[in-house]
Amino acid sequence: MVKIPNPANDNFFEKVYAIARQIPYGKVTSYGAIAKAIGSAQSARMVGWAMNGAHNREDVPAHRVVNRFGLLTGKHHFDGTNLMQQLLENEGIEVTDNQVVDFEKHFWMPEVQ
Repeated sequence: MVKIPNPANDNFFEKVYAIARQIPYGKVTSYGAIAKAIGSAQSARMVGWAMNGAHNREDVPAHRVVNRFGLLTGKHHFDGTNLMQQLLENEGIEVTDNQVVDFEKHFWMPEVQ
């Protein structure tokens, strides 16, 4: 089956990646926060799909995007069992039971575009 590119989705994904690239080292944001920032507040799930495709891209820090409660819901898209957690911990973010500890402290809200 050949996947036909959808320019609307590709543009959406690129907007998501542009926001994700801005997440500061040692911070995390949520799928919903990214969706809101790109003017599509109801599209958190679509942001998740974009991030699923970004885990192997070195230019997109996909490990810094978690759900609204700080859960590492995208971790199964990373190579290895705990790579997402390890990447966050390397940035000084504590993770316990697949959840960012002190989520509010580490949360970064992107600016609305």
